[in-house]
Amino acid sequence: MKFSQVSLSRRGLLAAGGAVGAGALLAACGGESEESGSPASSAAAAAGPWKFTDDQPKELTADSTPKKIVAFTGTAAALVDLGLQDSIVGVFGETKKADGTAEKQAGALDVNKVEIIGNAWGEFSVEKYAALTPDLLITHMFDPGAYWYLPDESKDQILKLAPAATITVGRVPLNKPIERYAELAASLGADLNAPKVTEAKARFEKAAADLSEAAKASGGIKVLAGSGAADIFYVSNPKVSSDIMYFKELGVDIIVPEKTDGGDYYESLSWENADKYHADIIFLDARTGTLQPNDLASKPGWSALPAVKANQVFPWEAVPIYSWAGSAPLLEALTAAIKKSKKLA
Repeated sequence: MKFSQVSLSRRGLLAAGGAVGAGALLAACGGESEESGSPASSAAAAAGPWKFTDDQPKELTADSTPKKIVAFTGTAAALVDLGLQDSIVGVFGETKKADGTAEKQAGALDVNKVEIIGNAWGEFSVEKYAALTPDLLITHMFDPGAYWYLPDESKDQILKLAPAATITVGRVPLNKPIERYAELAASLGADLNAPKVTEAKARFEKAAADLSEAAKASGGIKVLAGSGAADIFYVSNPKVSSDIMYFKELGVDIIVPEKTDGGDYYESLSWENADKYHADIIFLDARTGTLQPNDLASKPGWSALPAVKANQVFPWEAVPIYSWAGSAPLLEALTAAIKKSKKLA
């Protein structure tokens, strides 16, 4: 398989802490014809030649469609939702917990059918990657030029072994990367008209409409999306994080932090200053490694927050799976939280 790449240069890597983090819904394939996911077009994609322009932007071409894909675990989960489980040969990023069960970001990926070449931040076995003889690497791009979860010290070596495609997932609303991953999946042979996919898309669209309606009926409930750590309460920024950006576009009153750090993804507050913003609902980062309500009970100011006193704190899956199936539950969870809550004085 022969590949050509345009504009492959040295890329930065987004700092680990910066990734925690709608108007009308667009067509599934962002301007492509509706036939792009049809069985006929999928068969054509499988036969090749293959071409896709990623979000660097970089044009990738091949004589035939890549069949052996290595991807960031969350990316692999999105591709599996679109029908490409059999094309995923390896993953990197948190995939399995210590007990051997799958991490949430693995979604519907069968973690026992792929080679895990890195299971944590900073882990990426170049040797295992090379042994897979991959046709294509795929990962998120939170900031321009950044290959998510590729270690700086081995990034250049990794990028020499196979072409790499990135999809922008930062500073764009949630529906945009979902559509772009659908385009990429279709180019790789996925059938976007398969019942599993069309049902998931319909569920996502309904969830978006329901969230918009709930927000309008809420009387202006304010939602703070945050994450708890030992010394800091992080207030996430809807101008950067794709999911809460989309929630805000759908009409949810998401609090916008005034003074951001961490690449604009959040504002860091000491626990003594955790009451800086009035919130009727706290949408709290539920990822492994973040502090949950029971852990926060002893933190100065936490128990005094109006949303905490009113029992209006809800879990937030802060790392979306960028597929219709993976993201619909995020919208549904916020809708349920808003419907259960009231505006606080």
